[in-house]
Amino acid sequence: MSPARGRRRSESAGTPTRISLVRHGRVHNPGQVFYGRLPAFGLSPSGRDEARAAAAILSAPPLAAVFSSPLLRARQTATEVSRCNGALRLRVSRLLLEVHTPFQGLPAEEVRRRADDVYTGAGPGFEQPADVLARVLRFVARTRRCFLGAHTAAVTHGDPIAFLALWAGGREITPANKLGLAPLGIEGGYPATGSVTTLIFPSSAADERPALEYRRPLPCRRAPSR
Repeated sequence: MSPARGRRRSESAGTPTRISLVRHGRVHNPGQVFYGRLPAFGLSPSGRDEARAAAAILSAPPLAAVFSSPLLRARQTATEVSRCNGALRLRVSRLLLEVHTPFQGLPAEEVRRRADDVYTGAGPGFEQPADVLARVLRFVARTRRCFLGAHTAAVTHGDPIAFLALWAGGREITPANKLGLAPLGIEGGYPATGSVTTLIFPSSAADERPALEYRRPLPCRRAPSR
């Protein structure tokens, strides 16, 4: 190891590692479907405002990297985060994808009647909560190794954030529990669009559970059109 690299590692050893999980902004969805991994669902105008508001609070401490799910709505949100933080290169990771479910394409109201449970009744080949958690934990482990003592942002989706929050809080990873996150400090019980849930790891211990910090930045109101 070079002396410079050794100094960087020793300097970061006492600094918490922060991974800020950003839920993408609100989506343009005139058909009101549960879009899941369907392509071409981008941000609405209010969703872009939410993305900019989230980006504005992510500069302290400064970001070392910006990651994104491959889906359009996430990449658009991550682009705003990058622009607000020195035009960092956007790194796309499939580990941050929305859940793989057979219910995508159904009317959103039908999924709401299921209490947003897109896991019960899903057959082989589709994800269960434990599968979602396992892949996002792989992302977290890689990021902690590569960016020890740094602050990174990862734009992803509601359920991956919810299951990571349950894991951090030592709660059971179930479809029902994902909607009950208020005791963990997540306002409203589930990550809002444009919200930022930060995992804070005080050390590099592999089995360490992080502290959680939840922020829901308020976007500026748009001036009425004339």
